[in-house]
Amino acid sequence: MTRPVPQPPQQRLFSRRRVERTALALIGLGLLMMAQPFFMVLFTYSLLVTLIGTVGFALSNYLPE
Repeated sequence: MTRPVPQPPQQRLFSRRRVERTALALIGLGLLMMAQPFFMVLFTYSLLVTLIGTVGFALSNYLPE
């Protein structure tokens, strides 16, 4: 008799680690967009990007590991 070969665990699209990292990257990007003095369009969307990152980070607590 042969043993079945164990399969690697499947990667989830919305795993907690991936969503947390993406949300933290968005928060950092939003802060950089807010602090730069050169392009008004980046400053205009910086609060939106930061808020999306913050909401994503808060919602990541409800995702499975």
